[in-house]
This record gives sequence, C-alpha cells and structure tokens, in this order.
Amino acid sequence: MKNNYLLIHGSFGNPFVNWLPYLRKEIENRNLEVYTPDFPTGVGYQNYENWSRLLKTYITSGILNENTTIFAHSIAPVFICKFLIENKIKVKRLVFVCGFNNFLGIDDDYDAVNKSMFLDNLHDIKNYCDDIICYYSENDPYVKYDVEREFANTITNNQVVIKDGGHLNSESGYTEFEELLKYL
Repeated sequence: MKNNYLLIHGSFGNPFVNWLPYLRKEIENRNLEVYTPDFPTGVGYQNYENWSRLLKTYITSGILNENTTIFAHSIAPVFICKFLIENKIKVKRLVFVCGFNNFLGIDDDYDAVNKSMFLDNLHDIKNYCDDIICYYSENDPYVKYDVEREFANTITNNQVVIKDGGHLNSESGYTEFEELLKYL
C-alpha cells in the first residue's frame, strides 16, 4: 500500500479554511493521495459519535491504515487520538497543530461541541503511532499555552513552538504552512 494523507479540520471548521487547502494542493501537486473529510459542525452536529461515524468509512474503504499520515488542527488532534485508540488503528505519522484535551471555556458553543472528544487515556496513542509531531504557539488566543504544552508532553517529545503563531489558523496569518511540507 502506498502512503496517503488525511487533513482534519477543527471545531466549526471545514476542509476549505486555514492552511488545509494549501496543504491539500501541495500534496496533490506531488501526485500523492490526500483526503479532506468535511465533518459535521455546529452544536448538535459536531460530536465524537458523528465524526467517528464519518471517519469509520475511511477504515472500511481501506484509506485509513498504517501508511496514513494525518494532519489535524485544534480539536481534531484529540479526536484523532481517541478514534485511533478506540478502533485500534495504527498510522504512519501524526502531525498535530494546536492540540488540546480539556475545556477551553471560550464560550458555551465551543465547550458543547468539544466535550465528547476528550479522553482520559491520551498517552495510549503512542501504541498506534511511533511518529508524532505537535506544533503550537505561546500566544494562542483560544487554547492556553500550558494546555497545548501538556497535550504535546503527554504524547511526544517532538514539539515545535511557534513564536507569535496565534492559533496557527488563517486568522493568525496561516493560510499556508510551509513547514508541514517536510512530512510529505
């Protein structure tokens, strides 16, 4: 089986925002396989069960496997961890951007849609992937630095802290994210 790539958006997001379109185009330009699922978002729609149901179709179709590299932003890293652990799926590499595993307290809507994604056994992800990289910033307006660092420390020593990176999204100037290309 050949390598492939999954790009996973965050809460209230979609595959067409932030650096996801840029990364997808770069992967396609290299004639590599890339998938950008469009998960249900919004209160009442975004939850672990609905996201999991969609991602399971990538298992049954043979897309999600030990040759898959997953790039995930914001709530998506913890969702991916929980999903891989529960479904006992090994992948090639995980590249997480601004991951976290607890309530942010931004507002009730974010807390409501993120709540079902969190897990107690985050460290177990190491059983399903040997190559995990976490990117985060010291001035994220949504996720506190300590929260992102704790998430990263739990799963990997391979961490990149970006100065003045904000939430590493388009709002922070990240419509492109060239550094991620080294994981293709």
